[in-house]
Amino acid sequence: MQEKPPRIAAKRSVARRQPAQQRSRERLDRILEAAQQLIAEKGSEHVKMSEIAELAEISIGSLYQYFPDKRAIVRTLAELYADESRRCVREALNAVQDKAQLLDAFVSLVDQYYEIVLDKPVMRDISSALRSDKELMNIEIAESRACGALLAAAIRRVTPRADSKRVSALAFLIWQLGEETMRLAVAHKRGEGAMLVDVYKRMSLRAIEEV
Repeated sequence: MQEKPPRIAAKRSVARRQPAQQRSRERLDRILEAAQQLIAEKGSEHVKMSEIAELAEISIGSLYQYFPDKRAIVRTLAELYADESRRCVREALNAVQDKAQLLDAFVSLVDQYYEIVLDKPVMRDISSALRSDKELMNIEIAESRACGALLAAAIRRVTPRADSKRVSALAFLIWQLGEETMRLAVAHKRGEGAMLVDVYKRMSLRAIEEV
């Protein structure tokens, strides 16, 4: 049986309805929990709004009060996952004090992300959904810029003489290529996917070392 995705707190600024009361906030969280579970089981393309409402134990009318369509739910989940990812990246890179620590932290982040993507089908589906929608794709690009900025800050900290603009461009590119690598890796068998991730890490580490 598919393991139920973890409970996540809703990002209040995304939903159509801004829940002020505890009961409304709990209902919004329940909607997102139901959406995660269904997307993990069926894929976002095959999930209906009526199914989300039924699993969340609310009326379809109440669901539309919070989200105008399924796309808005996918966007909310993507932004929630992005927030959590950025928090982890910030914690890992803020502790870096030398290049060896930077390289170790980067490898650890990539490995952790690959395992999470493998273990959570909902994240894989949402990532694919973002690529199929130009507006939603901006969420991923913005996240790559944000995490890239954290990586760039760490690189500058350990190599203060490096060209700042070049470092920023490199870090952004490394992060966006990481997203593409993960999509490619999970689309292949585990062994080949792991090899692709390993090659990505080696390429990125070499680029960081040469800054």
